[in-house]
Amino acid sequence: MLQAEAIGDLIDASSHVMQRTALGQLDGGLSRRLVSLRGELIELEALLAYDVDFPEEDDGPIPRERIAQSAAEILKSLGLLLETAPVGEVIREGAVVVIAGPPNVGKSSLFNALLGRSRAIVTEIPGTTRDALEAVIDSGKWPLRLVDTAGLRETEDRIERLGIEVSERYLASAHVVLACAEDPGSLGETITLVSSHSGASIIPVRTKADLVSERDEHRFSRTSISVSAETGTGLQDLLGAIDDALDSQHGEIPSDVPLLTRARHRQAIHSARSEVEQFLGAWCEEKLPATVASVHLRTAVCALEELIGAVDVEDVLDQVFSSFCVGK
Repeated sequence: MLQAEAIGDLIDASSHVMQRTALGQLDGGLSRRLVSLRGELIELEALLAYDVDFPEEDDGPIPRERIAQSAAEILKSLGLLLETAPVGEVIREGAVVVIAGPPNVGKSSLFNALLGRSRAIVTEIPGTTRDALEAVIDSGKWPLRLVDTAGLRETEDRIERLGIEVSERYLASAHVVLACAEDPGSLGETITLVSSHSGASIIPVRTKADLVSERDEHRFSRTSISVSAETGTGLQDLLGAIDDALDSQHGEIPSDVPLLTRARHRQAIHSARSEVEQFLGAWCEEKLPATVASVHLRTAVCALEELIGAVDVEDVLDQVFSSFCVGK
């Protein structure tokens, strides 16, 4: 199951880290970890079954503390695995980097320059971009879903207003926002405007740096990054700043641990962890009988089995293979 997903991810991979993560999953890294955790849960179930088979003992032949300790260790392992989901999903889907700002400040030109080809239409007419454009690029470290958006401003144009609403939705879901302006007076206003729509990391970007004289250079904040889509100046610095922002959010990309890369993985592990947590409450606090408490362990096992394909998961398989692009 997980290897089948990895094949699809490998086909779609557009960056080195995406390929490495998919290859690790294809090699069975995540499967082995889940099989190991499933085995630990089944072993715990066996201990409880043994407890049921010896009712003449007050606490059964296995001390409650031993069972509780084993369950707590499994709970910790599931928690650590769950913590990899945010970075794993970003690696697979790409971090959303939104280029935002007022109209006609060079957002589309910057989009094209970072992409390395002409994708967005560029004119001197404000409001040319009416809809969001997406493209995946590799920063050298993180895969990025770069988004060119309509300029933010008040407008009576209904179509342009719809484009601005799309921009605002992207801002709300962004990991990083490039707040663009071409003069120092509007840069602060742009940052304030962007902040009202997004809780993402904001990188101030001074566009059209090739048109700014050395005399005006000092007027810009030292925290902003000067870029020129025309000459390529500052583009590598900008990509480095994006990497730094994502590092601050997610930490270094782990290379030696399996990652949860899909919402399905996260939901299953969250479910398993919740069941083990409920088992501990039933076993340690409520002192429920083993036959009752062990139901939570069985449910946790089933959650893991759905991921590793140890149960009938035809519906899940259909969902996995439906995302494959036939002909690739």
